[in-house]
Amino acid sequence: MRRTRAPVSSSRTVSTTGITFYGCEQDEALLFREMAPRFGVAPTITKEAVSEATIDLAAGNRCISVSHRTHVTRATLTALSRAGVEYLSTRSIGCNHIDVNHAMSVGISVGNVTYSPDSVADYTLMLMLVAVRHAKATVRRTDAHDYRLSEIRGKELRDLTVGVIGTGRIGTAVIDRLRGFGCRVLTYDSRPDTVADHTPIDELLQRSDIVTLHTPLTAGTRHLVDRRRIERMKHGAFIVNTARGPLIDTEALLSALESGRLGGAALDVLDGEEGIFYTDRRNKPIGNRSLLRLQDLPNVFISPHTAYYTDHALSDTVRNTLVNCLDFESGKTWAG
Repeated sequence: MRRTRAPVSSSRTVSTTGITFYGCEQDEALLFREMAPRFGVAPTITKEAVSEATIDLAAGNRCISVSHRTHVTRATLTALSRAGVEYLSTRSIGCNHIDVNHAMSVGISVGNVTYSPDSVADYTLMLMLVAVRHAKATVRRTDAHDYRLSEIRGKELRDLTVGVIGTGRIGTAVIDRLRGFGCRVLTYDSRPDTVADHTPIDELLQRSDIVTLHTPLTAGTRHLVDRRRIERMKHGAFIVNTARGPLIDTEALLSALESGRLGGAALDVLDGEEGIFYTDRRNKPIGNRSLLRLQDLPNVFISPHTAYYTDHALSDTVRNTLVNCLDFESGKTWAG
């Protein structure tokens, strides 16, 4: 996977380059229109997702950018290659929505972006506090004008052990924040190049009052927290996920929550969120039964994959997307 360089100065001088930016919401589109000319880029900006039906929007451009919300199919990658696309920059850290091996086989390099880890780290700490202070149940009661104290008291983070699974940029930022609260912190990371005093994952699950996930989704990490591992967790423990939904076996999680074995969950991502999150479903049926069951529980907080969504992180994403594409055009990309 291509490693992303640090942002370059907006005064960088380059010849005009055409790049197509797919799946842009209004705020992203505004930033691309503002920044692209400073980088010498002639942008083609569309809200449409990349697909075989929208390939013509990339005509003449070697580089395109896509949103993490779009599953890029093999057929689309093949069509992009035939249209002359050689580089695809996803506006996300994860690449699980793209078959990277197939992209490489048809001559397309795939790059990801980095953005402020503080966006997700801040949100993760908020979710921990929401979970251990039973904030969802409290808000429900007060919205119904019931202002009595709950029978269940909250917990203070300084009294808890937090297990952090995944110690990349975001996981490390979460750890930094937890130290400020005085927590005991355990860490696990499966990457062989990580130099740290980690705890085996099963031991981490057994000892942690809160488990928070910050590892990429790969074939090896799908259902990393499965039924067997959920059963190893402390009775009454909480789980927080701001990484990717399929890291957790949702059915196993539901069983543990509904039985009262786990104390609660705060989930910004969910297996099967595609086509639901980022859409208005107020007057439309929701086919994901697991989501509905989770939302019915008073000790489960759900948000729609929004942890990354801050002014700072969005600006980083747009800027680094431009840098990625221009580095590819100038031959400065490298394999990592």
